[in-house]
Amino acid sequence: MTTLSYQLQGPAAHIQLLKLAIPMILANITTPLLGLVDTAVMGHMDSSAQLAGASIGALILTQLYWVCGFIRMSATGMSAQAKGENNLTAMAKSFYQTALIALLLGVLIWLGQQVILHTGLWLAAPTAEVAQYSREYFSVRVWGAPAALLNLALIGWLVGQQKTTSVLIVQIVGNLLNAGLDITLVWWWDWGVSGVALASVVAEYTMMLMAVVIALGQIGWQKPLRAWFDKTARKFLMKLNGDMLLRNLALQACLAFLTIQGARYGQTATAVNAILMQFFVLIALGLDGIAYAVEATVGEAAGAKSPRGVMRQTHRGLLWSGVFAVGYALVFWAYGPDIIRLLTDIVPLQEAAYPYLGMMTLLPLLAHWCFLFDGVFVGLTHAKAMRDTMILSALLVFFPVWYVTQAQGNPALWWALLAFLLARGVTLAAVFYWRNSKLVTPASA
Repeated sequence: MTTLSYQLQGPAAHIQLLKLAIPMILANITTPLLGLVDTAVMGHMDSSAQLAGASIGALILTQLYWVCGFIRMSATGMSAQAKGENNLTAMAKSFYQTALIALLLGVLIWLGQQVILHTGLWLAAPTAEVAQYSREYFSVRVWGAPAALLNLALIGWLVGQQKTTSVLIVQIVGNLLNAGLDITLVWWWDWGVSGVALASVVAEYTMMLMAVVIALGQIGWQKPLRAWFDKTARKFLMKLNGDMLLRNLALQACLAFLTIQGARYGQTATAVNAILMQFFVLIALGLDGIAYAVEATVGEAAGAKSPRGVMRQTHRGLLWSGVFAVGYALVFWAYGPDIIRLLTDIVPLQEAAYPYLGMMTLLPLLAHWCFLFDGVFVGLTHAKAMRDTMILSALLVFFPVWYVTQAQGNPALWWALLAFLLARGVTLAAVFYWRNSKLVTPASA
């Protein structure tokens, strides 16, 4: 049996954490970089309506995908605990259980595409021109829903197995393919926003096929057993995923409110928020690289019933999360205007986005706590605490802060987001340290 990650101490433990985190940081950064390519391609079209329309169409789907992010979380926690138990059958069981849930949800999204699209456009209330581009983008991109949801489960499961280098390879191949198709379909073949959407669909299915092969190899190509989906297993999965779903719904309610309310401030505010969201996604996914490593090692320690290992991995994660947060803040402080100019050459949009750079600099410093402790709780598969702290932060912080500052217009939405992220970190940390003796006990099916 190889040395387990949670047993390492001293410099070796930090090296092991970074070996897991750095590939995930690089993999995660490729996703918002792809978003930068998408935004830049559309930002250099004839009008901002195409960028605004595609951003709303993408938002409708990505909001659903992010809500379904509980699939990735549960897959990581279950996979990591199975690794801690050194149980190949448990690893295969967690793989097939989460993959089936993901595939079913992806098919449901595809089947309900018309209702989803109409609801999203009704909430956003865009102009007729922007709505036209939203429909064009959505009608193509929705075909990738089954692959996109399955990718969540596959990536989460591989992270739990500490196969972060494999995840990096899958992400790089998929995102390079997506970026290349963006340029080919939009700039060479002039397919407009439909070309951007089609590029994403092709990339999603390519990544899915690669990840399936890697995962099946990891479990020795075991076949699923009917007992893995019996009443007891279904009850456990419904409880775990149900709590994480409610947690994600509260998060997405805040993010959706930001975008929808921003759209009501006009076309310029919608386009500006699309640009600023690239900063947010870059920050979130970069800091999540550290959190993913902590998910894997904390889950491994929990599966092996090592409370001390859980605490050690949490503290190491906090150290490195803080280091990376400072790095992000320095980059945005120094190069924020350059990033905005890279995203769009429309001068009014540039001028409207510049005043938000101070907030973008503060964002990683205030938010890295919640990303890190999310990772801790995912590894422990204690979704109830994640659910409760998220809902409290939304109801008692995000919406009240926006309400008090709403006279500022669109900036009020971003102040509310900053306060919300900070509140999540504070409440998760408080619960972790208050209930540490209980939290280190892994859940089981």
